[in-house]
Formats: sequence, C-alpha cells, structure tokens
Amino acid sequence: MARLTSRRPWRGVVLAVAALYFLLPLAASVVFTVDVPNQGVNLDAYARILGTEGFLTSLLLSLELAAATIAVVLLLMVPAMVALRLGAPRLRPVVEVVCSLPLVVPPIAFVAGIGTVLKWGPEHLSTTPLFQTFVAVQDPDFPVVLVLAYVVMALPFVYRALDAGLRAIDVRTLVEAARSCGANGTQALIRAVLPNLRGALLNASFLTLALVLGEFTVAQLLGFRPFAVWIVNISGSQAQMSVAVSVLSLLVTWALLLALAAFGGRRAPSLNASQK
Repeated sequence: MARLTSRRPWRGVVLAVAALYFLLPLAASVVFTVDVPNQGVNLDAYARILGTEGFLTSLLLSLELAAATIAVVLLLMVPAMVALRLGAPRLRPVVEVVCSLPLVVPPIAFVAGIGTVLKWGPEHLSTTPLFQTFVAVQDPDFPVVLVLAYVVMALPFVYRALDAGLRAIDVRTLVEAARSCGANGTQALIRAVLPNLRGALLNASFLTLALVLGEFTVAQLLGFRPFAVWIVNISGSQAQMSVAVSVLSLLVTWALLLALAAFGGRRAPSLNASQK
C-alpha cells in the first residue's frame, strides 16, 4: 500500500505534463485564430471556413466513407478472426503478418498500384461489362475505390483491436454454450460473441474513423476530395485561416469520436442487463 501511495503523485505529474504538452499548443492555436490585433476576439476565421464552398460536402463524404469502411472491415475481420481462433489457431501468425503489411507498404507505392489497376479499365476492359464496374467504383459522389483502399489501410489497427478483445474472452466456451442452447453458428456469433467484443469493436471503429478522416495521400493522388483534402486545399496563404482549419478539423474528429463512444456507452447497460 505504501508503494502504491508513493506512486500516485508521480502519476499526477505525468498526466499534468502530458496535458500541458497536448493542450498548450492547441490553446495557442485557438488564441491565434480568434485574436485580431486592435480588434480583440474575432471569430471571422471560423465563419469564413463554415461558409466556404465544399465544407459540408467534403465532411459528409468523409463520414460516408468512414461508415462504409467501418462496416466492411468489421464484416470481414470479425467472422474471420473468430473462425481463426476456433478452427485454425496455428494460422494466427500468418494472418497477423498479412494484416500488418499495410504498415510496411508506403502510401505512395500503395496508391500507385491502385492507379495502375484503375488504368486497366479504359485500356483493356473498355469492350467488356467490367468496364462499367471500373467507372462505378470511381464515382466522385461516393468513390468505392477509397473505401477499398481504407479497408486495407485499417487492417493492422482493426486486427490488433479485435485480437486483444478475443484474447480477453473464451470464444470456444461461448460458442459451445450458444450451440447447446440451439443456436447456429451465425446466431452464436451475434448473440454470444459480439456482446463480449463491444469494447474491441468500439476501439476498432475509433481507429478506422480517425484514419479515414485524416487520410490525405491516397485521396489526393486519386483525384477525390474528402474532408482531409478539402482542408489542405482551402488553407491557402492566409495564416490565421490555415490554423483555424486545422483546429476545426481536430475538433470535428474529437466530436465524432466522443459521439461514437457515447453511442457505445448507452448500449452497454441494456446488453449487460439482458445477459444477467
């Protein structure tokens, strides 16, 4: 007990230093954007951003891409990792290496490969039905190709989050208990495994949302304009407005993450009560 008590002040110091490290630059940025010499506090920089063409469109596009990416990557990874843990645990190192490859491949090389594949449409498939598929996945209103790229880029983070969640529970016992009650494989996954993976699913969604909202290289080089690309394009040469755009993007990301956390937290009590 004495050792634990002696460590508590150090924890407070570390947290205080970390808070100063992160919050002071943010506070200085906010002051810079609202403090106009000889005028006092002025929110004109933020008003100009909100009234700039493309703000709402690019933000909604990024949110749609994030929702689609989260849905696709979870639909792919959750059943695969549960099946891996139940039927082929020896393949776990292989799957881990495959899911970690996006961390090794530079984004420039990754997007260059995507661009090369997309060029096959007009060059080799113009007379086949697949040509329309290549056109559809590049629709500027909702570029499916970005969703596919973001799914690949999110694999390392989603894998780690789900792997930690699966390690914390006894998946085999949960599935066998559900099947003994008459549930099939899908029902066992939905009703027995997923409620116990709520925290891991939420963490995976956090990381994927942050990745999609902040990704710039792939979207820019492929010629699309989600929120991150819009921020860079709108920054321009005005220093105050450039910093205001950065602060606004950070606040939007935090607000979305907090909203996702609140959504997951509201559902937790009802699920726990039903399990009891």
